[in-house]
Amino acid sequence: MIDRDRFPVDEWRLVETRFNVDDVGVTETLFSVGNGYLGLRGNYPEGRFAHEQGTFINGFHETFPIRHAEQAYGFAEVGQTIINAPDAKVMRVYVDDEPLSLDVADVREYERVLDMRQGILRRNLLWVTPSGKHVRIEDERFVSFDEKHLAVLRLTVTVLNSDAPVTVSSQLLNRQDGEGIYGGSPMASKGSDFDPRKTEKLTDRVLQPQEYWQDGDRSVLSYKVSQSQMTLAVAADHLVDTDNPYTARHLVEPDIAKNVFRVEARAGVPTTITKLTSYHTSRGVPAGELIDRCRRTLDRARDLGVEELVTRQIDWYAAFWDRSDVRIGGHPDLQQATRWCLFQLAQAAARADGQGVPAKGVTGSGYSGHYFWDTEVYVLPFLAYTTPLWARNALRMRSLMLPAARKRAHQLNEAGALFPWRTINGEEASAYYAAGTAQYHINADVAFALAKYVRATGDEEFLAGEGVDIAIDTARLWSTLGFWRSSDAGEDGERDSFHIHGVTGPDEYTTVVNDNLFTNVMARFNLRFAARTVRDLAENDPEAYGRMVQRMNLDPSEPERWDHAAEAMHIPFSPALNIHPQDAVFLEREIWDLENTPPDQRPLLLHFHPLVIYRYQVLKQADVVLALFLQGNHFTDAEKLADFEYYDPLTTGDSTLSAVVQSILAAEVGYQDLALEYFRQAAFVDLGDLHHNAADGVHVASAGGVWTALVSGFGGMRDHFGRLTFDPRLPVDWPELAYVLHWHGTRLDITVTATAMTVAAGGEGGPVEFAVRGAEYVVAPGETVRVTLHGQGPVRPGRPSIRQLEGSVREDGTLLSASVPIVTAAIPIVTDEEQPLAVGLDV
Repeated sequence: MIDRDRFPVDEWRLVETRFNVDDVGVTETLFSVGNGYLGLRGNYPEGRFAHEQGTFINGFHETFPIRHAEQAYGFAEVGQTIINAPDAKVMRVYVDDEPLSLDVADVREYERVLDMRQGILRRNLLWVTPSGKHVRIEDERFVSFDEKHLAVLRLTVTVLNSDAPVTVSSQLLNRQDGEGIYGGSPMASKGSDFDPRKTEKLTDRVLQPQEYWQDGDRSVLSYKVSQSQMTLAVAADHLVDTDNPYTARHLVEPDIAKNVFRVEARAGVPTTITKLTSYHTSRGVPAGELIDRCRRTLDRARDLGVEELVTRQIDWYAAFWDRSDVRIGGHPDLQQATRWCLFQLAQAAARADGQGVPAKGVTGSGYSGHYFWDTEVYVLPFLAYTTPLWARNALRMRSLMLPAARKRAHQLNEAGALFPWRTINGEEASAYYAAGTAQYHINADVAFALAKYVRATGDEEFLAGEGVDIAIDTARLWSTLGFWRSSDAGEDGERDSFHIHGVTGPDEYTTVVNDNLFTNVMARFNLRFAARTVRDLAENDPEAYGRMVQRMNLDPSEPERWDHAAEAMHIPFSPALNIHPQDAVFLEREIWDLENTPPDQRPLLLHFHPLVIYRYQVLKQADVVLALFLQGNHFTDAEKLADFEYYDPLTTGDSTLSAVVQSILAAEVGYQDLALEYFRQAAFVDLGDLHHNAADGVHVASAGGVWTALVSGFGGMRDHFGRLTFDPRLPVDWPELAYVLHWHGTRLDITVTATAMTVAAGGEGGPVEFAVRGAEYVVAPGETVRVTLHGQGPVRPGRPSIRQLEGSVREDGTLLSASVPIVTAAIPIVTDEEQPLAVGLDV
């Protein structure tokens, strides 16, 4: 998957040993740096060409009217898309007025390194100019975690074998509106092929200039966004360190600021220019106020000094890895990939500070910078168990969205709140309701994440304050969205089953269905959690309960009604096939024969009309299988095995969210080699560009899923009912797996080998109760418990196949069969005699 000569294995670094223009978009993503608020793509400081010259700020967006071909009531009306913020990465080098441009330069040495231990990107190259001068170029950059609004860029130029005039042009560029003027490749030209995963293209001017000025070596640009009315300011200071004589020149216009340094370089004497850059954004503060904030950020940075900023960055990452690292023995390639994924989670979430975690973090414009359910299901478990504050911040984002979510639920004739399927500002931005708004399960996903956070941390204060509102309003939606149906067997006509119709589950290849299993199972959890939360609050904190009742206008009978609906929730099951159908009519469809589908027709969403896909049993991603994991305590081992063996051959994996879930369930039911195969796919989804869209940004949810696949898949951890249990499934060729969990304030260092599991508790916190394969244990602070393991669970060879499903009998007596959609077209061909012949083509 990876050219290991170019990208050698290094457990703590991502190293590139030679430049290649052909995959520049992918490497821009792989070498991005960010902190959850601000992200800089791995563009070269020369700034001359790129897949996407990207600087992204979490939540900084433009709005636009969504134009539907046919409008209907309740359709999303206002779209949102992330904006490319002014670019501060540009520091162009000229020697003898010859520009360094990697596509044509004679580069004799090249190395680019993303140091994941430090969070610093470095590049070192030797350039030989057309006149024979040997020039050493060293540059580094990082986005500070200690100073949320600060990026540090440093460039050192040394002419090794001659004196020469050297010019460094440091720039701030508004690429969003001035790309065609200032060079690089504009966002609008990233590709003309259809792909719904890419960002929207804005043609009108987005950033309206406000103040712009220079004062010595400090440059400032500021803007107001045309429609969203957000504001932004960016300011840059320049620190020059050299024994060479130099002069400085300046230029500022609305969309560009230049600080140009002309150096009379002597042979062997380096010139270092450090660029301190600050970004501030707001949804209501004038640009002038943001400029003042930038000035304060830069003044603090100058007072601290660059070396102190570097030290603080390294210290921050040391603490992060201490509480977050996962160690895989004997496999440095998997270790590198795992750490790169965890590194991306830090870059996406650490300083989001109440914003969401975008699907691409702050590494690219893919999915328009939107927040999805990805955060709650795939990212938040990692946050809750390693850095609970980040999880709390992510949940606060949902709390702040409640007013808009209530409005949206009312618009769809439901009670409570309905969280948007995709959004930045809290309003629904999905133009395609069938695979967007219809995914009501996002409500239950948010409630599930809230419960997971509270159970892992014991943060009852958050639950009693903001969390209970989320639990109540999400449950209220299910109580009106669902309906009761009387059983034919009931003599008194009592309502005995609760159904949810007209919804879409996680599998977007099957839309707007009745009784989607994942939705029903998760809604059942949501209803029960809300009822239990309300009752616990009334018992444990009457004052908080009274405030909540007044705030939420809670009817005392609501929790009982939620419990009643949960107990009666319809859970589809097919006795004939002995599996859980994905929805009420899923099994009536024909099976799509994925094993015989040509690779050039994948992913299906780019090659087949949705109506073609919807007619088949075929999955974009795990759906029932995801329910088996998240709510595994409600399914038997036999049910999990049967469901996995049925759905795994039907799952395309066209979504990067799928492989991690398939890995976890494969490990649990015994397909251990298959579990490792799926894990490798997830770990390398971006590093190997397996889905051919890594250029649009990191797949953050998949990165979060890698942690879950390790801890819950191979580590066997579950937390059902707030109870910590383990049933490891260590791959046969892994000497050990080690990871850290934080449970109610107690740190647990867990190591799994083929023969034992060790749990060591940190010195702070309280004793932790846990179970390993049914046996109960307690580990006290400062103590270690060692549990002997006899094997690693069941082992099943190979993988489930569609061939195993063919010939199975449905409830109605019909047989399951598999096929690939084929179109036979009559195309006239003109012969030499000009007589058309009709030939059949299988497409």
